Amino acid sequence: MEIWQAIVVGIVQGLAEFLPISSSGHIVLTQFLLGMRPFAEGEANDIVFEVILHLGTLMSVLAYFWRRLWNMTRSLWTKELEEDRRWIWLLGLATLPAVVLVITPIKFATDAVTGESEKVTLGDVFERAYDNPVVVSCLLLVTGALLLAPRIIRIKHRKLGWVGALAMGIGQAIAILPGISRSGSSITAGLISGVDPKKAAEFSFLMSIPAIVGAVVFKLDEFKEKFTPETMAPYLAGALSAFIVGVLAVALVMTAIRRGKFQYFAYYCFAAGISGILYFSFAG
Repeated sequence: MEIWQAIVVGIVQGLAEFLPISSSGHIVLTQFLLGMRPFAEGEANDIVFEVILHLGTLMSVLAYFWRRLWNMTRSLWTKELEEDRRWIWLLGLATLPAVVLVITPIKFATDAVTGESEKVTLGDVFERAYDNPVVVSCLLLVTGALLLAPRIIRIKHRKLGWVGALAMGIGQAIAILPGISRSGSSITAGLISGVDPKKAAEFSFLMSIPAIVGAVVFKLDEFKEKFTPETMAPYLAGALSAFIVGVLAVALVMTAIRRGKFQYFAYYCFAAGISGILYFSFAG
């Protein structure tokens, strides 16, 4: 991987992680277009690089919402910050669906060579979609439909509680599928549950913190293997570009939410999904 390729993918990650257009889907399609991800089935892809890009966007969240995060930390010993303290356990609740998806086995597969039994989770099944750019493009269409759902399903605004947090957590969990936007599906779930748009967006971005930290923990063994002096430069270049662009993307989404323009991203998802289907159906 060249440094310029890492920077391009980092820019895509920074934009698509927070804009409700699916970072995983756009990274997959960008890597296919740049020749970084093979069309051949069964060839390994650099999952560690993708996790490092997410670390870059994690820093974007920490930088943009530092005041809210500081108040949440202070709430642990300050009685007056009850709302911030309540958000801590709501974030924990919202993280549970993704954890269940990743660790709960749905079957045990037996290796034909070694004869060893291997646990297969629903998350593993979802990740297989990364190998098919046409499927990813189709899922971008699903994201577009999700973004339009709040215009059809209208619920009276209510305070963010356990129902809204759990619904947003389920939205985040299904975004393991490449092409389903994490921010788009979780914010949409919040809006449909009646959560105030600004609060839903802020809570969605904060939900990414435990999700990214968890992904890093699960990939620690691969980190030790792949984070070498040879890969360090492109990895860090990609993470830095993701961080810088990510801060701008968070600000853009918060502005769109305040102005009631959130659903406009749906039209982009439809255009990107249809273009991907047409292009990758005849490529490679």
